[in-house]
Amino acid sequence: MTLAAPETSRLKNFGPAPAGRVVDIVRELLPGFAKRADAHDAGDRFVAENYAALKDAGLVETGVPVELGGGGAEIAELCEMLRTMAHGCASTALAFSMHTHQVAIPAWRWRHQKVAAVEPLLRRVATDRIILLSSGGSDWIGGSGKAERVEGGYRVTARKVFTSGAEAGDLLMTGAITEQDGTRMVIHFGLPMKAETVKIVDTWRTLGMRGTGSNDVVVDGHFIPDAAVALSRKAGEWHPLFQVIATTAFPLIYAVYLGVAESARDIAIGLAAGKQPNHHLTELAGRMETTLRAAQIAHRHMVEVVERNNPSAESVNEVMIGRTLVAQNAIQAVEFAMELAGGAGFYRANGLERCFRDIQGARYHPLQAGPQARYSGSMALGLPVAEVF
Repeated sequence: MTLAAPETSRLKNFGPAPAGRVVDIVRELLPGFAKRADAHDAGDRFVAENYAALKDAGLVETGVPVELGGGGAEIAELCEMLRTMAHGCASTALAFSMHTHQVAIPAWRWRHQKVAAVEPLLRRVATDRIILLSSGGSDWIGGSGKAERVEGGYRVTARKVFTSGAEAGDLLMTGAITEQDGTRMVIHFGLPMKAETVKIVDTWRTLGMRGTGSNDVVVDGHFIPDAAVALSRKAGEWHPLFQVIATTAFPLIYAVYLGVAESARDIAIGLAAGKQPNHHLTELAGRMETTLRAAQIAHRHMVEVVERNNPSAESVNEVMIGRTLVAQNAIQAVEFAMELAGGAGFYRANGLERCFRDIQGARYHPLQAGPQARYSGSMALGLPVAEVF
């Protein structure tokens, strides 16, 4: 797909967005994102124009280390980038968080584990500005799809749902299940989206986050050579790499939902400003502020856990507790915002009802509340967590 040219031409060919400038650059893009948000939402239309603007602004490669041609932005700044972006268009921020975390994970491994194998991928992101996709919603610990062993590699058949940004993607970071000596194993690989054996199926008709283009990707017998398999692990069990993935990815993803809640708060305060103050109104505003602050504090803790640079079962526990707290409090803050705004919040033109619909997506990313509670409970009781997902 050819992406449309962005409106903000002065950011064109900016080069890698450098650390320290990322959030300022996003703020320059926000008016255009906000202007197009209603049309993308109403038409279930992927935010293609916004992706073009992100490319031209150098934000695709900003998470790549400077030494490999990128901007060198770290997790905290990338979270702030996505949180800020969500104020203009939540769908753009959520879809782009999938690319961002797929860059941040190998960048972390290159910096802190000295994993040389990820360098070619990071250099491609920096040089060619390729877009990485995630199939985490389809796969997670259990995996999905079938990888049949053939000479020299695997023949993969799969249907990957929730593939955000599929239309703009170049490489889907995914996996498939294969049998090895009677054991179900998951192989991980990058799937080229332009391959003839890969097809996007337009299924994305949803309550919220309608512009993410999170369509299904169908894989029909794609050949993965042995050399392209990045990892093989037992299906249904935590692997050390997944500790890196879970610890790194979720502060980025949930920065988006925090931004949605903050945007809802701002809209509600604006709508309430014209009302006659009373105790009920004041109490609603206070409850909204309190729950929003809880979400902000929980998210800040998630970022602090990442910055310890020690992915482990314990860091996964801390991040996933944060994920639940951000989700619960962000959703509740938006509900209070709807009440505070009153009937005006029910009108689509005011933008608050879109925040209400978009924030519901916070419920669905792993680990959802039940599995997260089992994981945390097992950690507290000293029980195994290898198969809790």
